[in-house]
Amino acid sequence: MITKFDAFYGGHVEIDNFGFQGIPVDDRWLSDEHLSTALDIAKQFSILMDRNGFDTLWLSEHHFQREGYGCIPNIPMLSIYLSQFTQNLNFGGFFNVITAWHPLRLVEDFAMADILTDGRVRLGVGRGYIAREVETLGGFLEDNDANRELFEEQIEVLRKAWDNPSFSHHGK
Repeated sequence: MITKFDAFYGGHVEIDNFGFQGIPVDDRWLSDEHLSTALDIAKQFSILMDRNGFDTLWLSEHHFQREGYGCIPNIPMLSIYLSQFTQNLNFGGFFNVITAWHPLRLVEDFAMADILTDGRVRLGVGRGYIAREVETLGGFLEDNDANRELFEEQIEVLRKAWDNPSFSHHGK
């Protein structure tokens, strides 16, 4: 029997003039003020989920999304914020684009968020799929082999960091 229920919020904001007859995506430049409404939407959603016994709110990491489709650049930070308004709800990265992070920084940020939320943070990882996000932040996306190699090495570093009090790593 299913006993846990989760939901996903990708950080999208309300968009006027949307759809086939609306403003084309490449021409849409929403204001920073409007894009930041994603944070209040996440807050309202998490409070509702917590009140109704949901297990985990999965959040999606995105960067430079001026169109309003993904407005959450830092899942651990948002998780800490949302934990103040909830009692039992967990928060997860669905997913964090690890090819755009330094792996030790990601481990450190999630470890701190996990401590500050009393263990209510989950990490999900991915390679990314939007070139302007991954490439701008130093990863590779256009070169699939390089992206895969970086992803695999970063997973190795993440596991070492979580499983060992001290470690060394030699790689690219």
